[in-house]
Amino acid sequence: MKAFIHQKDNWPKFTWNSNEFLNLLSEARNLQGRLIGKMETLGFELRNEALLDTLTLDVIKSSEIEGEFLNPDQVRSSIARRLGMEIAGAVEFDRNVEGVVEMMLDATQKCFDPLTAERLFDWHAALFPTGRSGMYKIKVADWRKDTTGPMQVVSGAMGKEKVHFQAPDSDLVEREIIRFIDWFNNSKIDLVIKAAIAHLWFVTIHPFEDGNGRITRALTDMLLAQSDKSNQRFYSMSAQIRIERKQYYEILEQTQKGNLDITDWIVWFLNCLINALKSTDSVLTRVLFKAEFWQKHVDTAINDRQRKLLNKLMDGFEGKLTSSKWAKIAKCSKDSAVRDINDLIEKGILQKEAAGGRSTNYEMTGLPAGNTQ
Repeated sequence: MKAFIHQKDNWPKFTWNSNEFLNLLSEARNLQGRLIGKMETLGFELRNEALLDTLTLDVIKSSEIEGEFLNPDQVRSSIARRLGMEIAGAVEFDRNVEGVVEMMLDATQKCFDPLTAERLFDWHAALFPTGRSGMYKIKVADWRKDTTGPMQVVSGAMGKEKVHFQAPDSDLVEREIIRFIDWFNNSKIDLVIKAAIAHLWFVTIHPFEDGNGRITRALTDMLLAQSDKSNQRFYSMSAQIRIERKQYYEILEQTQKGNLDITDWIVWFLNCLINALKSTDSVLTRVLFKAEFWQKHVDTAINDRQRKLLNKLMDGFEGKLTSSKWAKIAKCSKDSAVRDINDLIEKGILQKEAAGGRSTNYEMTGLPAGNTQ
């Protein structure tokens, strides 16, 4: 029984009904154009700040989908260094963080360069610099070999597993990838639709032992960057997939177990893209707030510790800010932290959070809602 899409006789000759999503494609294209236009009205520094925020979010959320949680400060610092940006509070970053950043930047900053097997191998090697995925040694920069059995996505207890998907046999992978790369580089269809198809096609081939999801999303970003005619990213598809993860896996399984008509998949992809484009407004709001804040307080006496913590709050602070956290992050005594905080409260920059609790929490006055990673 041919249970999966890649086992169908006409694979990978996908079909779709354009009438089902022409309005969605038009809306996505319109939002893309408006966003690029809005960005062009910003100054160079603000545009770079928005770019840095978006890329940071993209890297963090793409890894989160796979259950890997990266340090936001490390990701931000790694991206800033590679883009030649000077940022306050830059930190050292781990090799695994640098690897994910290398891949994402190669995909988006060099979006118009052709895709090759060697480039995919480079990305894979960057994701797994130690040759291991967690505790397990994996084959890096090479196609999977399926030495322990077929590549499957399963859930459930031992003995009661449910197989959601089984990838093509490993001896078919190289042939499948050659066909995919040729299509990726030479197909002339609409680039947004192409991004939707590429995402489904590559993740279905599942060519590597691990890292397939992150590389799939890098390829998606690469084609979306081409569709924007810009290597600067101001919206994050990965962040939106993270939000819609349950629906994502449902439509993916449904499509991989269906026939070669992928209309429903394209409809879902376009809706997800539209949501990603709309949600970028919160990033812009935060970037503009930060710029206006420092412009307003250009002559305000603010020490280095305060500047560091205020930037952290505006860049997306995880959890609640207390005097203890302030002291730890600023590397100062608790007394110094309290003095810093009280000084900013007197200047109207910080305020106590209304919600009570065992510890007093602080927040920036007027900071836009939803300002977290």
